[in-house]
Amino acid sequence: MTPRPRAILFDWDNTLVDNWGVISEAMNAVFAAFGMPPWTLAETKARTRASLRDGFPRLFGERAQEAGRIFTDYFAARHLESLMEMPGAGALLADLARSGLHLAVVSNKRGRFLRLEAARLGWTGHFAQLIGAADAPADKPDVAPVDMALRGSGIVRGPDVWFVGDADIDMACAINAGCHPVLLRRELQAPGEFAHSPPALHLPDCAALAAHLGEVGVLPAAIL
Repeated sequence: MTPRPRAILFDWDNTLVDNWGVISEAMNAVFAAFGMPPWTLAETKARTRASLRDGFPRLFGERAQEAGRIFTDYFAARHLESLMEMPGAGALLADLARSGLHLAVVSNKRGRFLRLEAARLGWTGHFAQLIGAADAPADKPDVAPVDMALRGSGIVRGPDVWFVGDADIDMACAINAGCHPVLLRRELQAPGEFAHSPPALHLPDCAALAAHLGEVGVLPAAIL
């Protein structure tokens, strides 16, 4: 039986917003500077999971800090211009904000960029916490940002905390934290993709999530 949530924690990129174009461009700016072959947009989506502080040392070794500066400078100059909400995300969040649930974001995007993007979309007020990379002592899939996201709510990690995201790292974070893992994306699950972190629920988009939340009594039928 699906637990009724007291809190919902959302991933950001490809869950609530689409900003992959500039993320891909920023990655390729680093690769160009380092004389490395570029990634396609599809490769960027598939390979970009970890935060900069966790992922860049694996990609660039001793030059990780230099790579981080190039990426950050490129991204900072362009990310607000290309930002788009995922279909139905704004309406879903507005409805959930009226429901009284504790809402927060746990993202591996740098915290200051996350909060600038939320402000640009007018969503800041929907969330009790906007936790990005480097805000907590460790990033997803560690439980530290989950604890920060629940801070002040009186809610502890458990199955009545839903963690909604589009990637294996989100499901792993949810399971590590003892939360209810909800996969939100149209793409089917690839064989073995979630072998160690299976979602409890897979929904295609924000409208489907809103409908499901209506079924468990979070959103009134009149809102759906």
